[in-house]
Amino acid sequence: QVQLVESGGGLVQAGGSLRLSCAASGNIFSINVRGWYRQAPGMQRELVAAIFSGGSTNYADSVKGRFTISRDNAKNTVYLQMNSLKPEDTAVYYCNVIRAGKDYWGQGTQVTVSS
Repeated sequence: QVQLVESGGGLVQAGGSLRLSCAASGNIFSINVRGWYRQAPGMQRELVAAIFSGGSTNYADSVKGRFTISRDNAKNTVYLQMNSLKPEDTAVYYCNVIRAGKDYWGQGTQVTVSS
C-alpha cells in the first residue's frame, strides 16, 4: 500500500501562484509514475502533470508554461508549482502514483482562483 498526503491548496487571485505538495509513505519502492490530476464541479477528472521514474514529464496543454511538476526523492514528495493561475484552474487537485500497475490517490486539495 501507498499512502499519499497532499497540502498547499487554497484561495488565490488570478495571476497568483500556489505550490502543492504530495508526500508518499508506505511501500514506495518502484513507483513508476507520480502525477497530479484535477476535477472541477461537473467535470471529469483530468491529468494535469506527470513525472516518470526516469525524470521525464508530461503536461496538459492548458497548463504548459505555467505549471511545473518536480520531485524530491529524499523526501518522497512530488510538487506542483502553479504560476499565472486562472479562474479555470479552480478544482480539487489529486495526487496520484502508479506502482506495480496499481493507482493510488490522495484525498484531494481544493484550489480556488478568483477573478
